[in-house]
Amino acid sequence: MEAASLSAEEEQATKQFLEEINKWTSQHGVSPLSWDLAVKFLMARKFDVLRAIELFHSYRETRLKEGIVRLEPQEEPLRSELLSGKFTVLGVRDPSGASIALYTAKLHHPTKTGNHVVLQALFYLLDRAVESFETQRNGLVFIYDMAGSNYTNFELDLSKKILNLLKGAFPARLKKVLIVGAPVWFRVPYNLLSLLLKEKLRERVQMVKTADLRHHLPRDCLPQHLGGLLVLDDPGNRNQQLLSGQNGRTVDPVDELAVARGIPASLSDDGTSIHPAGGPTDGALRPQEMLAQLGRLQRSGIHQEYDEMRREPPPGTFHAALAVCNQDRNRYGDVLCLDQTRVRLKAKKNERSDYINASFMDGYKQKNAYIGTQGPLEKTYNDFWRMTWEQNVLVIVMTTRTDEGGRRKCGQYWPLEEGGQEVYGHIAVVNQRVEHHSHYNHTSLELHNTETCEQRQVSHFQYLSWPDYGVPSSAIALLDFLGGVKRQQKKVVKSLGPQWTGHPMGPPLVVHCSAGIGRTGTFCALDICLAQLQDNGTLNICQTVRRMRTQRAFSIQTPDQYYFCHTAILEHAQRQSLLAPNQ
Repeated sequence: MEAASLSAEEEQATKQFLEEINKWTSQHGVSPLSWDLAVKFLMARKFDVLRAIELFHSYRETRLKEGIVRLEPQEEPLRSELLSGKFTVLGVRDPSGASIALYTAKLHHPTKTGNHVVLQALFYLLDRAVESFETQRNGLVFIYDMAGSNYTNFELDLSKKILNLLKGAFPARLKKVLIVGAPVWFRVPYNLLSLLLKEKLRERVQMVKTADLRHHLPRDCLPQHLGGLLVLDDPGNRNQQLLSGQNGRTVDPVDELAVARGIPASLSDDGTSIHPAGGPTDGALRPQEMLAQLGRLQRSGIHQEYDEMRREPPPGTFHAALAVCNQDRNRYGDVLCLDQTRVRLKAKKNERSDYINASFMDGYKQKNAYIGTQGPLEKTYNDFWRMTWEQNVLVIVMTTRTDEGGRRKCGQYWPLEEGGQEVYGHIAVVNQRVEHHSHYNHTSLELHNTETCEQRQVSHFQYLSWPDYGVPSSAIALLDFLGGVKRQQKKVVKSLGPQWTGHPMGPPLVVHCSAGIGRTGTFCALDICLAQLQDNGTLNICQTVRRMRTQRAFSIQTPDQYYFCHTAILEHAQRQSLLAPNQ
């Protein structure tokens, strides 16, 4: 396309559009948009820059959501779909110069072809069709051919997506939509158009009988094969032309943008699971993008991503944890602390070791936000409370019961009953009050240091609904628990006033389960990701867990715990109205 094809006002609008969009591309580290691609979006919105910018992001997000990137037109199943005649761009135009696109419902068999492949074909063909300056300028007529179809050919969700995407998320001037030969079940007892279409699009939609189509389009541009009889070598079928010369991958600038926001470079035949080395979460995602990613990868793809992380060796050494004098301080012989991040107890006379199986872990924009540790052993109760005192801990989070499935998971390291008192080394602990909630207990503890005669308040939160190695039955219950923990930490830090001179979020939270890696890692990952989401509207689970595993080795113990992080965050996003209720 030549710049001379545009008026001076249109050229100015294109420059303004590119200036704004390329601020966005620069922020995300991808190549700037080309002039020709910018014109495509502006043409679709009559050179209204703000509306064109809105369309660009809608288009990009739709492609991301539906996994429509890096399309391979010469590979199956997309090639067969493109040549099936189900969807085609005709080689003729209407008198105004508008292109004519045809979708034949009779040829769609939901049990044989997934919606994902149909949408890939639609976007691929229309993208190729609107490369034409004439089509951009004169628009598109879309014929939804229902002649000869029955209810089994009709897929409500797919039809809704096709029609709404054409209007709201595709860079073309949609002049009109003609629904031809609609069966009785589509027209009565109620009009399915009201379910399918946004109000503005309904204004451009007409339902017509096949015989009356000539009143809406001149005879010389009418498709001759309505009802699913399109011949593949028919000269009126532009699909062959649009496919010709397409060997190998199609280069699309929007692919680069989508991949930069976390889309896998290629998809499996059903659009669910393949991604390149490095994983699909290299970039932070918004909730709707994360939802789309989860829909594509499914549980198996998320498990595969976790397995890739699990194979990465810890970046450090375990000398202290493996020392002979310390080995009996580890609950599990294969769950050890990295030397680089372990918590060191303050030196005392006549002590052989400063070791405790506990690791500092960074939070969101907060160094050492957590201490991830194992469930205390009876022989390490004193060390645990000593660490709690030395690190100025205000809140302890316990995500296990002391016994589960007939096995001891954690010692009873605090006085369980209200009014109970226990002494652990030089720290005396008094149970002042226990609040019982549906999924957790909140115990208020008072600590007395018998060496310095100081006393402090510590909150102990024990979550009761989390199975070992598994995931909670309710993400909402765990999120409420996390919220209660955070509110208490904030409340206590605020009450300290000028006494606390450290990070505004306070001293580390002590978080433990049994080994201190599975449920502990999941809890901390959720807290970090939700803080990131609240701060800038995006989050990155893969990056968060990878970093966590460099500090508390082996954090997140099972693929299901990693998958649960994704679903729990989406539940939170829906509660916060960051996703539509039906998503």
